[in-house]
Amino acid sequence: MQTSFTPEQLRDPDIAASNQVLRTCVHCGFCTATCPTFVLLGDELDSPRGRIYLIKDMLENGRAATQEVVKHLDRCLSCLSCMSTCPSGVNYMHLIDHARSHVEKTYHRPWHDRLLRAVLARVLPSVSLLRGALVMARITRPLAGVIPALLPKGHLLGQRLRALLDLAPKAPSSGHAVKPGLYRGQAGMQTVKRRVGLLTGCAQQVLSPSINEATIRLLNRLGVEVVVTAEQGCCGALTQHMGQHDRAMAAARANILAWSREIEGEGLDAVIVNTSGCGTTVKDYGFMFRNEAEAAQAEKVASLALDISEYLCRIGYTPTPLPEDEAPLTVAYHAACSLQHGQQIRAEPKNLLVQAGFQVVEPVEPHLCCGSAGTYNIMQPDIATRLRDRKRGNLRALQPDLVAAGNIGCIKQLGCDSLPALHMVELLDWRAGGPEPEVVRIVQARRAASAMAS
Repeated sequence: MQTSFTPEQLRDPDIAASNQVLRTCVHCGFCTATCPTFVLLGDELDSPRGRIYLIKDMLENGRAATQEVVKHLDRCLSCLSCMSTCPSGVNYMHLIDHARSHVEKTYHRPWHDRLLRAVLARVLPSVSLLRGALVMARITRPLAGVIPALLPKGHLLGQRLRALLDLAPKAPSSGHAVKPGLYRGQAGMQTVKRRVGLLTGCAQQVLSPSINEATIRLLNRLGVEVVVTAEQGCCGALTQHMGQHDRAMAAARANILAWSREIEGEGLDAVIVNTSGCGTTVKDYGFMFRNEAEAAQAEKVASLALDISEYLCRIGYTPTPLPEDEAPLTVAYHAACSLQHGQQIRAEPKNLLVQAGFQVVEPVEPHLCCGSAGTYNIMQPDIATRLRDRKRGNLRALQPDLVAAGNIGCIKQLGCDSLPALHMVELLDWRAGGPEPEVVRIVQARRAASAMAS
C-alpha cells in the first residue's frame, strides 16, 4: 500500500512504525474472511482491510478521529485473526493500538462512554477495587432487567450496564489471590532445578484465583521454583486496547522493573503467563518500549515470556496414568484468540490435554472470537453476545463434558451451567496429582447421576 506521510510526520516514531505496517498491506482482502465482525456484519469498514484504510486516511492527514471512524475501530475485537491469515505479515496489532491511542487523544466521546471507560480502566486492573465492585454487582444484579427501562429505548449505556451485571459472578470465587513470595513446593517434591517468574494478573486473581494456585502447584511438582514479585500488577493490555497508552506503559514498566530485579539477581529461566491476553502483551514489551530508557530490560523480559502451555511442553509434563476402568472426560478445547493468533500457539495446549488422558475435541470455526476480548463484551454487548452464542453453539454440538481454554476472559464469556468451562492448567494439575477442580466434581456427579438413571 502506498503512503504519503511527510518527512516531518515520519519523525514521530509511532507514525513511522504505522507507516511500515501500512506499506506491508497489499489490499488482498484475505483478512475479511476470518474477521469476526465482517463475518457478522458484512461491512467492509468492519473488516481489517476497511479499518486499515480508515486509519491510513486519519493518520496521513493528521485528522482528528470522527464518529464514523471511531464506530468501526471500536468494533474491532483485536482478536488478531487477520494476522494469522495475512500472507504479507501485516502487523495489525501495532497499527490498531496506535490508532486507538490517536482516537483517545483527538475524539471527544459522549459523557457516559468516557465515564464507563474511566471506571473500567481504574477498577479492572486493581484487585481490591474489582473485588469490591463485584460485591456491589451481586447486590445490584436484580436491577439488570430494570436498567434499560430507565434510559431511552435502545440506549447503549443501558445495554452496557446490563452486560456488566450479567458478567459478574453470582457467587464469590473459591480460593485466594496468590501472595507475593517464593514457592518451592512441599517436601517430597522434586528438587528445584528451574526458576521462573509468574504473572499473576489482575482480574484473574479475583475471578478465578484457582488458576494461579494450580499453576504454582504444577510447576513446583515438576521441580520449578516460582517467584511472585510484590511490585507486579496488570500487564497493561486492558488500558492499551482502550487507547490509554500512558497508563498501559506505566503498568508494563512496573512489571519490567520487578522482573528485571529478579533476572539480574538470582535469575529467571522464564516469565510464565497463564492468561493468553496478557501473554500477547508481555511478549510485545520490546516493541512498546523500543524508544524508552527501559528498552533493553523490556526486550529481555519479552524474550523470556512464555505461555504456561509452551513452558510445560519445553520442560516435560508428567501426568498420572488414567485408571483402566475410568472413561476419559471429553474436553472441548477453545482456542483463545490471543493464544492462537496473538502468540501463534495452537498445538501445545491440545497435546498436553491429550497427554493428560482427556479426549480432546475442537469446534468448527475455531479461529473466530468468542466475543470476550478484554472489555469488548461490556463495550460492544450486542456483537459480543452474538459471537458468544455462535461459539457456544459450535461447542455444544460436540457434546463435551466441559470446555477448556487458556484465557480467563474466554472462560467467563463461554462458561454456563450447561457448558462448564475452566482453565486447561487446572485440568493438567489435577491429572498430575493436584486437587480435583470444582467444575470437574460437578461434571463427575452429573455423569454418575446419569449412569444411575439409565
